[in-house]
Amino acid sequence: MARNNEMKNIFLSASIPLPERDSKYIDTADIIAIRDAVIALTTVVLPHHRLVWGGHPSITPLVYYVMKKLNLNIQEHVTIYQSKFFEKYFPKDNNKFNNVILTDVIDNDRDKSLLHMRERILDEFEFSAAVFIGGMEGIEGDKEKGIEGEYKMFIDRHPQALILPIASTGAATKIIYNNLLPEEQKNERFLKDYGYMSLFQKFLMEKI
Repeated sequence: MARNNEMKNIFLSASIPLPERDSKYIDTADIIAIRDAVIALTTVVLPHHRLVWGGHPSITPLVYYVMKKLNLNIQEHVTIYQSKFFEKYFPKDNNKFNNVILTDVIDNDRDKSLLHMRERILDEFEFSAAVFIGGMEGIEGDKEKGIEGEYKMFIDRHPQALILPIASTGAATKIIYNNLLPEEQKNERFLKDYGYMSLFQKFLMEKI
């Protein structure tokens, strides 16, 4: 377990699936569980460690909600990456964070711009753990387009880091849990335990 003065970096890969995207994500997504898991993770992690994510409009407001609730001066415990490709759609809550890193638009192309952002996140930090919650192609990848998702990109770059796919939230995280996660890393609690505060305390905070 990390000493109190040793701040670790934790990668969050999460989103609430959109109905207009591939139905395999929204069909299994538990939207309440996704929100609860993000709020619990943020509550447990932020007082002690740094959370890093690619700012998604469904996730950033939840993190800000927890920061406000905790009433701690922990701006340095949060780093958000955003691709300038989505500048029109940035959540208003971005303005409430000090550490927002804007990444370049590549060839005016959505997929290339997202890949560039993800590469920067995963190359610019040394991560102790990654937590996957809900999500869509960003986590799983898109075979048809030949695009790697954040799960594969993360384990390739940070093979020693802890991996927590919270499969009870459904969507892409349940798919990677079922199909990609090595058997020895699976745990029934990732599938069935909705007590996320105690889950993150035991499987994340006590292990990094």
